[in-house]
Amino acid sequence: MEQEKERAILVGLQHSNLTDEVFYTSLKELESLADTAGAEVIATLTQKRPSADRVTYIGKGKVDELKAAIEELTPDLIIFDGELSPIQQRNLENLLDTKIIDRTALILDIFALRAKSREGILQVELARLQYKLPRLTGKGMELSRQGGGIGSRGAGEQKLEMDRRHIRRRIDEIKSHMETVQRTRELHRAQRKRTGIPVVSLVGYTNAGKSSLFNKMYSILGNSAVEQVEAENKLFKTLDTTTRKLELESGWEFLLSDTVGFIQNLPHKLVTAFRSTLEETVQADLLLHVIDSSSANRDEQIQTVEDVLEELDALDRPTLKVYNKTDLLEIMPYLGTDGVAVSAATGAGIQQLVDKMEAILFAHSKVYTMRIPYQEAEIMSRLHRLGELIEKRELEEFWEVQVRLSDEDFGRHKAEIEAFLI
Repeated sequence: MEQEKERAILVGLQHSNLTDEVFYTSLKELESLADTAGAEVIATLTQKRPSADRVTYIGKGKVDELKAAIEELTPDLIIFDGELSPIQQRNLENLLDTKIIDRTALILDIFALRAKSREGILQVELARLQYKLPRLTGKGMELSRQGGGIGSRGAGEQKLEMDRRHIRRRIDEIKSHMETVQRTRELHRAQRKRTGIPVVSLVGYTNAGKSSLFNKMYSILGNSAVEQVEAENKLFKTLDTTTRKLELESGWEFLLSDTVGFIQNLPHKLVTAFRSTLEETVQADLLLHVIDSSSANRDEQIQTVEDVLEELDALDRPTLKVYNKTDLLEIMPYLGTDGVAVSAATGAGIQQLVDKMEAILFAHSKVYTMRIPYQEAEIMSRLHRLGELIEKRELEEFWEVQVRLSDEDFGRHKAEIEAFLI
């Protein structure tokens, strides 16, 4: 049976430095996040203030208004579009007697639902524990004070400190495990570099259509039999990284990676927890920045992605802007020299995208003509693995071949193959 949706009231605080457009876009996104998490939004309350109230985030009058809304609508939870401090959250829960969560907790909850791989589950757990630790309190003010003297050292206080120690210990365990995972990633990355197969990573705002594009590229390039990655019109539908090999008509191969999308106000704890995954993605040979060209907030979403890439020191990576969902547009966006328009839904523009990718990935390669004696079969086998065999003729004593090699591969194996060049 389908689980009954929790009923939620959203609360947004518009600081003086936020325009109406940015503020209401964030609220709309919060509603989509709530829907993704399985909540039904029944009301939205907003307030304008120069800054958040240090005690209750929103002002006293708005707290009273929220109390009245709770009595009338009986929601299951209140979701704040911002990150509450532990004190603000505790005070609001005491005043409103209702479950209170903030934007960060909501995103963490969605990530917990989406994570499937062992690494993804650990990354989410790390972020959730780091978020939970400063919010861990006992029941009643006397239990929330540490070292409060006689009368404050009851069983509740002991249990609270045990919980804190358990969380800290678990955080250390996960960090240690993630260091091992990161070392393994670095070994795999070094191995891939030795094979010479370039890596292309899809990055972009959540729900920009990265997974749909990933699937369409495989379909168009004759790999439709490969299992598709799951794609749906939901925020953060993809969380765990998927990487697959893709072969071009020219014979060149590359690895294509699909991973988690970005979002404005992405919690720093999540960026930190997923840093090893994100760094693996952005250290690719080429980034495809997938953009929802039909979004009214396209420019802001582009900026959000670039801000995260800057935090990951990845703005200098070769990048193509891929304007997706063009089937929903009447007027095409300005593409610039680093942009291409596509529709993952219809396949329009995909071949043009692939051609541009090939030109970038294999720009530093040349065609060499060689004569390989039949007794040098090992050299011939190596050429097959390293490059694209354009032509092969079997003559009396040798193969005459034309092969396309990257400058890097030629330089690495120059001593072995230079004697066979003609």
